Amino acid sequence: MWRWGLVLIVLALGCTGCSGFSYLLQAGRGQLALINHAQPIEEVLKDEKVSPRTKALLAEIVPIKNFGEAKGLKPTSNYTDFVKLDRPAAVWVVSASRALQFEAKEWSFPCVGSFPYLGWFNRDAARNFSKDLEAEGWEVDLRGARAYSTLGWFKDAVLSTMIAEGAEALGELVNVVLHESVHATVYVKGQSYFNESLASFFADRLTLDYLSLRKGSKSQERLVYEAAVLRGREHTQILSAAYQELSQLYSSKRSEEEKKLEKAKVYSRLKTKLELKREINNATLIQYKTYNTGESEFQELFVQCGFDWARFLAVMKKLRPESFSRSQQETLREVLAPAVQAKCADSY
Repeated sequence: MWRWGLVLIVLALGCTGCSGFSYLLQAGRGQLALINHAQPIEEVLKDEKVSPRTKALLAEIVPIKNFGEAKGLKPTSNYTDFVKLDRPAAVWVVSASRALQFEAKEWSFPCVGSFPYLGWFNRDAARNFSKDLEAEGWEVDLRGARAYSTLGWFKDAVLSTMIAEGAEALGELVNVVLHESVHATVYVKGQSYFNESLASFFADRLTLDYLSLRKGSKSQERLVYEAAVLRGREHTQILSAAYQELSQLYSSKRSEEEKKLEKAKVYSRLKTKLELKREINNATLIQYKTYNTGESEFQELFVQCGFDWARFLAVMKKLRPESFSRSQQETLREVLAPAVQAKCADSY
């Protein structure tokens, strides 16, 4: 639906005291199934049954990783294997929000912190979980995600869902690998807005640089992907405007009934404007915000770091949970301000 369909799945396996046994059980089974079906990419490239197109895209993985590591990403053993899935998404993501305020439901796990969403390997299980949340009074969003990070619990593989059908396939693959690799480099417990928005900021910009380097600034791969980026920015502006309009509505002194009526109009206009086929609600917009927060603050810091990605990421690595004033903090200016004021100095 939108380009921000990437997600961290909570795989708190091995954490003592974790709640949600059924969730953890399906996560473990799903991850084990991927491990059992993984093939080394070097073997896939020799397999005559694999299409030339898929081979060409998989052959880009090593250059993509080298490119990212040269920009400051942590070297890992991720993306050396390939898994062909028989489903349209890697996981199905469930998020929930209050009906008349942007307050996301959070799930907490001792080893990895809190999350405003959960990823399920089985769509029916995700749907059943969504129905339970709706019965509790939550507005729920259910969407497919083509990739996720295990945060170092396992060696992440390239999934067939990460390979798009159209001409934008290379750009999308580059973006996914760079995005998820940021999570392996910088991760702050309980701060999904920061983690996902940082990964999006990094990957969205460097994908275009990679395509220019590998294919040329006027190549079809870059031009097609750049067009997709522009469409994504237009959607972001529309979604941001709707989020702000609804935020003002929810905080107003209007009656609950008036708020519900006006909210329905806002979402109807939004759905028509974006030509969406599925229903959207507060949980949908919260997920959008999770991947699109703090862009101006990140850009300001990147400038202070002399447009040096390695310096920029080195500063990000210094952030800790105590750097934030609350769990799942949406506003990042106060968090990044000290580094900006120190002009990206190592000693900030």
